Amino acid sequence: MMRFSDYQAYLSPALAKSTDLVMREGKGCYMTDVNGDTYLDFVQGIAVNALGHCHPAIVEAICRQARTLVNASFNLANFEPTLQLAKRLAEIAPGQLSSTFFSNGGAEANDGALKLARAYTKRPAIIAFTGSFHGRTIGAVSVTGSNSKYRKYCEPLMGSVYFTPYPTKDLCPRGLDASGRTAYCLEQLNNLLKYLVAPEMVAAIIMEPVQGEGGYVVPQKEFVQSVRALCDRYGILLIFDEIQAGYGRTGKMFASEHFGVVPDIMTLGKAIAGGLPMSAIMSTPQIMEEWHPGMHGTTFGGNPVAAAAACAVLDQFADGSLLENVNTMGTYLQGRLRELQAKYPCIADVRGLGLMVAIEFRHPQDDSPAPDIWEKVRAYCLEHRLLTLNCGVNGNGMRFATPLNVRREELDEGLGILEAGLAELTAAGAI
Repeated sequence: MMRFSDYQAYLSPALAKSTDLVMREGKGCYMTDVNGDTYLDFVQGIAVNALGHCHPAIVEAICRQARTLVNASFNLANFEPTLQLAKRLAEIAPGQLSSTFFSNGGAEANDGALKLARAYTKRPAIIAFTGSFHGRTIGAVSVTGSNSKYRKYCEPLMGSVYFTPYPTKDLCPRGLDASGRTAYCLEQLNNLLKYLVAPEMVAAIIMEPVQGEGGYVVPQKEFVQSVRALCDRYGILLIFDEIQAGYGRTGKMFASEHFGVVPDIMTLGKAIAGGLPMSAIMSTPQIMEEWHPGMHGTTFGGNPVAAAAACAVLDQFADGSLLENVNTMGTYLQGRLRELQAKYPCIADVRGLGLMVAIEFRHPQDDSPAPDIWEKVRAYCLEHRLLTLNCGVNGNGMRFATPLNVRREELDEGLGILEAGLAELTAAGAI
């Protein structure tokens, strides 16, 4: 029997795992390990498996393409499924974002988006938000503000990057409501442009329209629209990192649609190819034209197997039923979680859009973040074969990243485990 401990010495410690599970197979909402134990997976590769594990249509598309052509140099030739995918993305993307550069992962896409913004504007500075996560490449981690550990020993990072607060409870003065946090963060952003970096030197503001690792934080529409207006005023490009929030996760194809805002550059990843490595940078033809041949490149980006899988994913959105399920199940999930919140004071917040939903644990005595409670709940869930993942700048949130086609009975199964854990831990005085 294969054990993780027998192979751990061959892996970098950077490949940190929250469990020692060795998985053998997956189907839909479930994964089975080498011992034959089956787990309900509410992580799904961190929102990567939009249609669950091994969706038949995606598997068939992968196998069909792999039998004909796996890869070749993009510098040499084009690939039929990749061209089809680019056209289909242009047809559904907001505004005039009709030109696409394909990459392999989210960090790579965000890195490229920063390069593109600087190339187009001929300006050096980038503004990012605390609480953000954009990846771990040097460029992407330079604009990541969710945890200092990602930046440790990486200095010097990319220069001319400035951070400003995102309107979440833990990044703003205590006692402010949502409107107060919006006003505070907009004031801080304007002060940044007044005192620290001249607007005419800023190439782009990069933001997640809904923060992912930062806690599944949904800002007020006013905040996002005000950032858009500020960018328009000063000729600054607005980059939306939709790598986790995009592709139907929030109940609309792109999270930007909730706010009535179109970015100048949009990055996609995670769910785009149903589990295969793929990402995309989308922008207008005008902006993309400043990326001359050779200024950016990729060896594996847009390979035909991943593109075929991505086309199969888009097929599942065609009749609208998938997004309908996201909204129906998201509403149901939040409702059930609010019932738990009413019973267990340690659940301080339930928030999200669609199936991008999180709960936040805090100590009821002083309203302080409670990563210790999260850890106890996580351990209980794991013991009872429910896979979960945290979020939030203090690691005190639990995010629900189920497949977009999740069924009510699967949600009920997971929520039943969660509730049983909360009840047992409360009775034992552990939370």
